[in-house]
Amino acid sequence: MLIVWHSRTGAARAMAQAAFEGAEGRARLLGAQEVQPDDVLAAAGYLFACPENLASMSGLMKEMFDRCYYPVLGRVEGRAYATLIAAGSDGEGAQRQIDRIVTGWRLRRVAPPLIVNLAAQSPAEILAAKSVSQSELAHCRQLGAALAEGLSQGLF
Repeated sequence: MLIVWHSRTGAARAMAQAAFEGAEGRARLLGAQEVQPDDVLAAAGYLFACPENLASMSGLMKEMFDRCYYPVLGRVEGRAYATLIAAGSDGEGAQRQIDRIVTGWRLRRVAPPLIVNLAAQSPAEILAAKSVSQSELAHCRQLGAALAEGLSQGLF
Protein backbone atom coordinates (compact mmCIF):
# COMPACT_ATOMS: atom_id res chain seq x y z
CA MET A 1 0.00 0.00 0.00
CA LEU A 2 1.17 3.50 -0.78
CA ILE A 3 0.20 6.32 1.58
CA VAL A 4 0.61 9.66 -0.20
CA TRP A 5 0.37 12.78 1.91
CA HIS A 6 0.75 16.53 1.82
CA SER A 7 0.41 18.92 4.74
CA ARG A 8 1.27 22.54 5.46
CA THR A 9 0.10 22.75 9.05
CA GLY A 10 0.69 19.22 10.30
CA ALA A 11 -2.81 17.70 10.45
CA ALA A 12 -2.75 15.65 7.23
CA ARG A 13 0.81 14.55 7.99
CA ALA A 14 -0.25 13.32 11.45
CA MET A 15 -3.23 11.52 9.93
CA ALA A 16 -1.05 9.83 7.29
CA GLN A 17 1.53 8.86 9.93
CA ALA A 18 -1.19 7.31 12.09
CA ALA A 19 -2.48 5.29 9.12
CA PHE A 20 1.09 4.19 8.38
CA GLU A 21 1.47 3.02 11.98
CA GLY A 22 -1.80 1.11 11.69
CA ALA A 23 -0.55 -0.66 8.57
CA GLU A 24 2.24 -2.20 10.68
CA GLY A 25 4.97 -2.38 8.05
CA ARG A 26 2.67 -3.15 5.13
CA ALA A 27 2.78 0.35 3.61
CA ARG A 28 5.09 2.97 2.18
CA LEU A 29 4.64 6.56 3.35
CA LEU A 30 5.67 9.20 0.80
CA GLY A 31 5.18 12.94 0.61
CA ALA A 32 3.24 13.96 -2.49
CA GLN A 33 6.28 15.82 -3.84
CA GLU A 34 8.30 12.55 -3.79
CA VAL A 35 5.82 10.27 -5.54
CA GLN A 36 6.70 9.10 -9.03
CA PRO A 37 4.67 6.96 -11.43
CA ASP A 38 6.73 3.87 -10.52
CA ASP A 39 5.68 4.30 -6.87
CA VAL A 40 2.03 4.28 -7.90
CA LEU A 41 2.52 1.25 -10.15
CA ALA A 42 4.34 -0.70 -7.42
CA ALA A 43 1.46 -0.38 -4.92
CA ALA A 44 -1.55 -2.67 -4.66
CA GLY A 45 -3.65 0.09 -3.07
CA TYR A 46 -3.55 3.71 -2.01
CA LEU A 47 -4.38 6.03 0.84
CA PHE A 48 -4.39 9.71 -0.10
CA ALA A 49 -4.07 12.20 2.80
CA CYS A 50 -4.20 15.96 2.35
CA PRO A 51 -5.76 19.15 3.64
CA GLU A 52 -8.62 20.91 1.99
CA ASN A 53 -7.40 24.35 0.90
CA LEU A 54 -9.91 26.84 -0.49
CA ALA A 55 -12.44 24.01 -1.06
CA SER A 56 -9.91 21.95 -3.04
CA MET A 57 -7.22 19.38 -2.39
CA SER A 58 -3.83 20.93 -1.68
CA GLY A 59 -1.76 22.05 -4.64
CA LEU A 60 1.08 19.58 -4.07
CA MET A 61 -1.37 16.67 -3.96
CA LYS A 62 -2.91 17.89 -7.22
CA GLU A 63 0.57 18.23 -8.71
CA MET A 64 1.30 14.60 -7.75
CA PHE A 65 -1.80 13.50 -9.65
CA ASP A 66 -0.80 15.71 -12.60
CA ARG A 67 2.70 14.21 -12.66
CA CYS A 68 1.58 10.58 -12.32
CA TYR A 69 -1.79 10.50 -14.06
CA TYR A 70 -0.91 9.69 -17.67
CA PRO A 71 2.11 7.45 -17.03
CA VAL A 72 -0.08 5.05 -14.98
CA LEU A 73 -3.35 5.47 -16.89
CA GLY A 74 -4.63 2.07 -17.97
CA ARG A 75 -2.28 0.23 -15.59
CA VAL A 76 -3.92 0.47 -12.13
CA GLU A 77 -7.59 -0.36 -12.76
CA GLY A 78 -9.46 -1.95 -9.88
CA ARG A 79 -6.90 -1.16 -7.22
CA ALA A 80 -8.21 -0.09 -3.82
CA TYR A 81 -8.08 3.42 -2.42
CA ALA A 82 -9.25 5.45 0.54
CA THR A 83 -8.81 9.06 1.65
CA LEU A 84 -7.96 11.14 4.69
CA ILE A 85 -8.89 14.83 4.52
CA ALA A 86 -7.95 17.49 7.10
CA ALA A 87 -10.55 20.23 6.76
CA GLY A 88 -11.44 23.57 8.23
CA SER A 89 -15.09 22.97 7.50
CA ASP A 90 -16.60 20.11 5.50
CA GLY A 91 -13.72 18.72 3.38
CA GLU A 92 -16.11 17.76 0.61
CA GLY A 93 -14.42 19.81 -2.13
CA ALA A 94 -11.07 18.06 -1.72
CA GLN A 95 -12.81 14.73 -1.44
CA ARG A 96 -14.77 15.23 -4.67
CA GLN A 97 -11.63 16.31 -6.50
CA ILE A 98 -9.70 13.18 -5.53
CA ASP A 99 -12.67 10.96 -6.38
CA ARG A 100 -13.01 12.55 -9.82
CA ILE A 101 -9.33 12.13 -10.62
CA VAL A 102 -9.08 8.50 -9.53
CA THR A 103 -12.25 7.67 -11.49
CA GLY A 104 -10.04 8.05 -14.56
CA TRP A 105 -7.61 5.52 -13.10
CA ARG A 106 -10.60 3.25 -12.36
CA LEU A 107 -9.58 2.87 -8.72
CA ARG A 108 -12.08 1.33 -6.33
CA ARG A 109 -13.01 3.11 -3.10
CA VAL A 110 -12.94 0.54 -0.28
CA ALA A 111 -13.70 2.76 2.73
CA PRO A 112 -15.78 5.86 3.31
CA PRO A 113 -13.85 9.15 3.30
CA LEU A 114 -12.31 9.99 6.66
CA ILE A 115 -12.67 13.76 7.00
CA VAL A 116 -11.40 15.45 10.14
CA ASN A 117 -12.96 18.87 10.64
CA LEU A 118 -10.55 21.09 12.57
CA ALA A 119 -12.92 24.09 12.45
CA ALA A 120 -10.21 26.55 11.44
CA GLN A 121 -12.02 29.57 9.99
CA SER A 122 -10.01 32.75 10.60
CA PRO A 123 -6.79 33.42 8.67
CA ALA A 124 -4.75 32.95 11.85
CA GLU A 125 -6.45 29.62 12.65
CA ILE A 126 -6.09 28.38 9.07
CA LEU A 127 -2.35 29.14 8.95
CA ALA A 128 -1.57 27.83 12.45
CA ALA A 129 -0.02 24.45 13.18
CA LYS A 130 -2.74 21.85 13.75
CA SER A 131 -3.21 19.06 16.25
CA VAL A 132 -5.46 16.11 15.52
CA SER A 133 -7.24 14.54 18.48
CA GLN A 134 -6.15 11.12 19.67
CA SER A 135 -9.59 9.72 18.85
CA GLU A 136 -9.34 10.95 15.24
CA LEU A 137 -5.79 9.60 14.96
CA ALA A 138 -7.11 6.25 16.23
CA HIS A 139 -9.62 6.26 13.34
CA CYS A 140 -6.73 6.94 10.93
CA ARG A 141 -4.75 4.02 12.42
CA GLN A 142 -7.80 1.77 12.05
CA LEU A 143 -8.21 2.77 8.41
CA GLY A 144 -4.53 2.09 7.71
CA ALA A 145 -4.80 -1.31 9.41
CA ALA A 146 -8.02 -2.23 7.60
CA LEU A 147 -6.72 -1.24 4.18
CA ALA A 148 -3.41 -3.05 4.70
CA GLU A 149 -5.18 -6.18 5.97
CA GLY A 150 -7.72 -6.16 3.17
CA LEU A 151 -4.92 -5.90 0.62
CA SER A 152 -2.87 -8.67 2.26
CA GLN A 153 -5.94 -10.97 2.40
CA GLY A 154 -6.76 -10.28 -1.25
CA LEU A 155 -10.13 -8.77 -0.38
CA PHE A 156 -9.48 -5.67 -2.47
